Amino acid sequence: MFSKKGEQVIDTGVYSQYLTALLKGERQACARIVQSLIDSDIEIKVLYRELFEKTLYEVGHLWETNKISVAREHLATAITERLMSMAYPYLFRKKPISKKVIISCAVNEYHQIGGKMVADIFEMNGWDSYFLGASTPTEQLLSFIEEIQPDLLGLSLSIYFNFPALKREIEAVNQTFPDLQMIIGGQAFQWGEELSFKGLKNLRYIRSPEELEREMGGQ
Repeated sequence: MFSKKGEQVIDTGVYSQYLTALLKGERQACARIVQSLIDSDIEIKVLYRELFEKTLYEVGHLWETNKISVAREHLATAITERLMSMAYPYLFRKKPISKKVIISCAVNEYHQIGGKMVADIFEMNGWDSYFLGASTPTEQLLSFIEEIQPDLLGLSLSIYFNFPALKREIEAVNQTFPDLQMIIGGQAFQWGEELSFKGLKNLRYIRSPEELEREMGGQ
C-alpha cells in the first residue's frame, strides 16, 4: 500500500497477488493479504473499494466472458464475504449520528455482497445500519420499515433483468411511505438503466461508494 496525492492506494502487485489467490480459491492466502493491509492501517473504505470491489468486478467480467465457471465465481464471492468480517472491528470508530438506514437487495436479487458493503459504509459514517440481505419480499420489507422507521432506504441490484421487480418495489414503498427517502445502486446500473427510474418519488441513484459518502456528508 502507498499514498498517492494524499489518498491511500493498494499497490498493483498486492492487488494482482490477491486476485490470483482469490481465483484459485485460496482463502488463507487472501486472508493474509487482507490482514497485512489492515495491520498497515489501511482505511477500511479503501480496502473495500480498491480490493474487494475491484476484484469482484473482475471476477464478474471473467465469468461473463466464459473465462471462469459460475462455481468459481460463487467461490470468489463467498471468500470475499467471509474476509469482510475481518474489517468489522474497525467499522464503528465514528461517533453515532442518530440516523438509521435499511439496506436490502431487490426481490429476486441474490447477489448481496454489494449491499453489504453499502451497509458497512453507513456504519463507518456513524449510522445505525440494518442489512436485510438477498431477495427480501416486498411485504416483509414494508413491515420492517414500519417497525424501524428509518431515515433512508437503500436498494441494491446486480442483475439487470431484475429491474422490473426493483421498480415495483420502489413504487410499493412510495405508496406506503410517501416521505421516505431512497437510494438505489449496484452493478446492474452500468448500462444506464437508472434513466428508467426518473420520475419516481424520493429516489436517488448512487454510482459509487465515493458518491455515497459525499451524499452522507451533505445530510
